[in-house]
Amino acid sequence: MVYQPVIPLSGYGGWKFLESTFDKQLEGFSDSASVRNDREYFQQKMSSPVEMEDFLSDKRLMRIALTAFDLGGEEWKVGYVRHVMEEAADPDSTFLKRLNNPSYTNFAKVFAVKDGKISLSEDVRAQLADDFEMASFRSAVGEVDNNMRLSLNYKDKIATLANEESSESAILYKLLGDVPVRTVLETALNLPSEMRKLDVEQQAGILKERLLSVFSISRVSDLAKEDVVEKAIQRFHAMDSISQAQSSMSPGSVALTLLNGASGYGSIASQNLFLSRLSS
Repeated sequence: MVYQPVIPLSGYGGWKFLESTFDKQLEGFSDSASVRNDREYFQQKMSSPVEMEDFLSDKRLMRIALTAFDLGGEEWKVGYVRHVMEEAADPDSTFLKRLNNPSYTNFAKVFAVKDGKISLSEDVRAQLADDFEMASFRSAVGEVDNNMRLSLNYKDKIATLANEESSESAILYKLLGDVPVRTVLETALNLPSEMRKLDVEQQAGILKERLLSVFSISRVSDLAKEDVVEKAIQRFHAMDSISQAQSSMSPGSVALTLLNGASGYGSIASQNLFLSRLSS
């Protein structure tokens, strides 16, 4: 039986509980027989070069490999995965750049096909096995509370996506291309879903303006700072709570619920400040 994550609360309180118990819960999950067996299967199968067609025909191997890049469930898109791998092997192809999906870009880079085969070093195999366990745990968390999975994805990925060595534009495009990260930011920044219909350059401009304003940062790369990461996740849960509450409660009830659940905002002045920050 696979370990089921324990999240007794929803919202930011549930997130803090998950954070405080994360290591212990991940350990329990990783010790599950099915997770251990998948890890061993991957390590054994990839211990020597594998023909690309053999890789594509092994659904279990593909599932483990893709899950390590948060692409679990994509193993059934054999033709698409083949296309990604073939395009990545073509130095003149711009397919991955146009796709703008960091997960697939990283997958294609690691599972590079040379002379029809895929070869992984021992260190890479071990890292991918660890990544598989982590991504699988996030998926298990999502089955309990999808907002917690999104938060884990955000915390795990934002430092890489907001790399200060990248240009502001490159970071913005990567943020827009990563679905979980984008979802967290859109909710935290209260951006309308209709924004996705705009040209990508316009989306990037709107996103940058809101990021700098709401999080009081001077560069997009500041998103990787620990305090900003936590602020983004806290605001994500707060804004989601507001959205959920507004669909069934009066504005006064929404405010009261938020105030009662906001740890650290005991005084009237602090409560007013808390609400003003959420509405900004």
